[in-house]
Parts: sequence; structure tokens; C-alpha cells
Amino acid sequence: MRPFRFLATVGQYPGLAELTSLARKAEAVGCSTFVLPDHLIGQYAAIPVLAVVAAASERLRVGTFVLNACLRHPAVLAQDLATLDVLSGGRLEIGLGAGWNKPEHDAIGIPFEPAGIRVRRLAEAITVLKGCFAEGPFSFSGEHYTITGHDAAPKPAQRPHPPIFLGGGGKRLLTLAARQAQIIGLAPRLDGDPPRVQARSLTAAAAEEKITWIREAAGDRFAELELNTYPTGGPTVITANPRAEARRRADRIRAQTGVELSVEEILDSPHVFIGSIKDLTRKFADLRERFGISSFLIDDLDTLAPVVEELAGR
Repeated sequence: MRPFRFLATVGQYPGLAELTSLARKAEAVGCSTFVLPDHLIGQYAAIPVLAVVAAASERLRVGTFVLNACLRHPAVLAQDLATLDVLSGGRLEIGLGAGWNKPEHDAIGIPFEPAGIRVRRLAEAITVLKGCFAEGPFSFSGEHYTITGHDAAPKPAQRPHPPIFLGGGGKRLLTLAARQAQIIGLAPRLDGDPPRVQARSLTAAAAEEKITWIREAAGDRFAELELNTYPTGGPTVITANPRAEARRRADRIRAQTGVELSVEEILDSPHVFIGSIKDLTRKFADLRERFGISSFLIDDLDTLAPVVEELAGR
């Protein structure tokens, strides 16, 4: 089994002192990577913040979780990412996605295309990124991007490229991830406008189905893949009475979606972290044993530091 890796993150607008302190604490307790989401609304730009984190730490890796590939030309993005990888000493992880937040597109006049088109655009963007990271000039002609003899600079420190993280909840995106990524994030499916998590997609049974899709698409490279999850089923709650909290969460899901999840399904979900420190330590171990999930984004470093200190790298 792969060793445990824990990913730390931060809220919308941390001050410099708060950001550097958090980065150093994440490194000290054993987190592998510091990650940031990518949104035009309500947060700092991810890449400059990650550059600060890299400068404030020595070993901590930095990553995007995840960049909306539809908002930027991938050749321009490749230069930003390669620069960050070089200046961090090869500590970058590249999380990419097809975008889901329509208001961001609307705000700047970029069409929010149907999901299938966005996934195809993402697939082309990955090809362009990898071509830019490779040695020598690169050409590509696709539905969305055309590159002619471009010899991108700089080249990243990690060869042939930094690890690529792709995540999703649907078969189409997870199939792409299985063929192109090194790290795959298991996410719940979204539907509606504004997007809302499909309740059934939070369950352990849904995670099992997603991993089956990944395994089928990855073939022989499945053993090389790292699987990740994160608490999309609600914030982490430390409590001596996890069933009561799970019942409250199930009631909230039923009220919002009409879907009935049992307390057991809530507590068993790979996207829900409720319980004591001992409970959660055991749950992370169980998720790795059952599903092969070894990478976890944590939403509360202060609370979960004892879990990270016990499990990281093991």
C-alpha cells in the first residue's frame, strides 16, 4: 500500500504572517502538500500564494486543487507552472479540472460550455501542457488549441513533468484521469444550477464504482496511481458522539435533496470525517485498506494535526 499523504489548505484571504505560519506548521506535523483551489471569485490567485508557501517552507510540496483549465490558455499556464516548479526546487503538483462554477465564466464573458466539451478541452489542455514541458519544439492541432513549433521555457524541474492530479465523480472524467494523471481525486458528482452534490455519490458504494471505472481505464498503470479524497460531505467534526452528528447531516441532506442516507452511510462515506481523533485515525487506515485511498485533503489542520503526525508517511 502507498504511504499516507495529507494535504493542507487555507481559507480565502490569509495574511502573509498567517499563511507562512500555516505552511510551516503543515510541514512540521508531516503534511506532504499545501494546496489551493482556483476561483476568480472570493480568493487570492492560487499560483502566487503557492509561491509564497514554497518560499516559506523547505520540503512542503505545493499544488493546485484544482485549476480550471477552461479559464486559461494551457501554453501560458505551462510557463507559470514550470516557473513555480523550478523556483520551488521541484515541489509542484498540478491539479487540473474542467470547471464547474458558471458564475465565474459569466462574470468575464467566457462561455460555460456543456460538460462534454469542457472535458474535451481539459484533455487537450493536458496534451498541450505535457508538450510544453517536454524537450524541444512542440506542435499540436486540436478542436480547441493549436500550437506551432513552440519550445516552451522554462522546463519544469521534475521530469518528464510534475505529477498531474485529476479528479471527478463521473465516468468520463475519471476515465481521462486514469489515462493521464498520476494522482486521482474521488469527488462526488454535481448536478443542478447552482451545482449541488448528488447525495448518493457521497457513499462508499459510489466510491467503489468510481474506482472500478479507474481500474478498467488505467489497465496496467493502475498500480502506479495514487487515490485521493476530501471532505465534500461537510466540514470535519471532532465529537464523542459521531452518530448524532451524522444524523444531523443526513437530515440536512434529506431536506436539501430529498435523498435519504442512513447514519451508517454517512459515517462510512469517504467524503465525511466525523468522530474522535481515534475514530478518524482508524477511518483513514480503513479507507486505505478497503479502497487504496492514501491521500487526504484535510480542512482543519489544527484539529487533525495528531492524526497527521501519527499516520503521515506510514
